[in-house]
Amino acid sequence: MAPAVPDSLRPVSRIFTLAEARALLPDVRRQAATVIGLRADLAESAYALRLEEARPAGALPEAKAAEARLAEALAWFGGQGLELKGYAPLLLDFPADLGDGVVLLCWLEGDVDLAWWHRPELGFAGRRPIQG
Repeated sequence: MAPAVPDSLRPVSRIFTLAEARALLPDVRRQAATVIGLRADLAESAYALRLEEARPAGALPEAKAAEARLAEALAWFGGQGLELKGYAPLLLDFPADLGDGVVLLCWLEGDVDLAWWHRPELGFAGRRPIQG
């Protein structure tokens, strides 16, 4: 089995300007709302599985269907050129060029705007406020 390639070394499918990334945010927030609902549905289905006596016949198919719907909703972000870093809470990076090479604009579930960036190799801990 080949070793996993670190995210910082993977080719980036799209480089956003700050304006392009911000223009995509309304769609990102709408999709995030969908993901949040599906994530809650999956949590409910997983809980039902643990309560075997509650719904033994329907719990597993329901959980598998919820998992598939969530995976499909999460795939939307990659299709837009975003990097999905987490889904509980939802954490997304927009590869961008702010003038000094490629950085990642960081959006966390609940954020209203893109306000943070970090270098790919530093991750969330290296976040800095976007100037301007």
